[in-house]
Amino acid sequence: MEAYNLTTVTQFILIGISDLPEVRYPLFVAFVIIYQITLLGNGAILLAIVTERKLHTPMYYLLANLSVLDILCPSATVPKMLKNLLTEDHSISFVGCALQLYFLVALAGTEVFLLAVMAYDRYVAICFPLRYSLIMTKVRCVQMLVGTWAAGFFNSFIHTMSTFSLTFCKSNRVNQYYCDIPPVVALSCSSTYIAEMLVLVVGGIFGVGAFLITLISYIYIVSTILKIQSVEGKRKAFSTCASHLLVVFLFYGTTIFTYIRPSSSQHSPARDRLISMLYGVITPMLNPIIYSLRNTEVKGALRKVLRLRICSQKT
Repeated sequence: MEAYNLTTVTQFILIGISDLPEVRYPLFVAFVIIYQITLLGNGAILLAIVTERKLHTPMYYLLANLSVLDILCPSATVPKMLKNLLTEDHSISFVGCALQLYFLVALAGTEVFLLAVMAYDRYVAICFPLRYSLIMTKVRCVQMLVGTWAAGFFNSFIHTMSTFSLTFCKSNRVNQYYCDIPPVVALSCSSTYIAEMLVLVVGGIFGVGAFLITLISYIYIVSTILKIQSVEGKRKAFSTCASHLLVVFLFYGTTIFTYIRPSSSQHSPARDRLISMLYGVITPMLNPIIYSLRNTEVKGALRKVLRLRICSQKT
């Protein structure tokens, strides 16, 4: 039994990725490389979209926002994780933990909503190609983007307030390399019923709603593609949504594997913490690779940016 401590918790201790000292430096090098690839890849996508006028369309505005999220989401956790790998001090202040949790949940939630909007965009493009420019105007695209960011940050505000209004007077050791709702709530010595219900109800409504929009959009997309007579027409239609579909599978696959799989923490907590990095670190690195490999317009814009950069360096 864990003994109660009457002193209110003012800071938390992040357990870290691994308890083995001999793997700390190899992990540090590996995650520095992954983080740099993430920043460079998503930064390149943003630069290509900003500089190439042909990409100034709603589809690529949405992709630009995905790249922004894929830069910000790991940036909320990775720098602190890298610092913890090099030092013995794994502490994070109460306010620092609250801010980390807030921004992480907000950015992750925004990405869920953004993927739903991107699925709707592909649904309109494939199912109503002649009316696409009338339905997905730049104004409507901006309205949808503002809505996704506002919903993500509002959802996170509710969860952060409910989580950190709890009383913490037991252990302050967070069984994760970052502050997340489940491991922080587990440290509370007051009733966690409201916080847990908010995660289930509010998070469930937002999350399931966004997932259903994505799923229904792709049901209609696949149905429309199957009705196309020519093989070339089917290939062209599928190519317009293939990259986004891969990103959706990657996002939901890693999320489900991280949060919904049976817990094995009794056997290997370090392994569970490494698995959780699939969602927060690996996915943001792979997204720009998927879009740069699958999308010919993005590849062309990236080559153009690279040529201009090489020419400017020569002059």
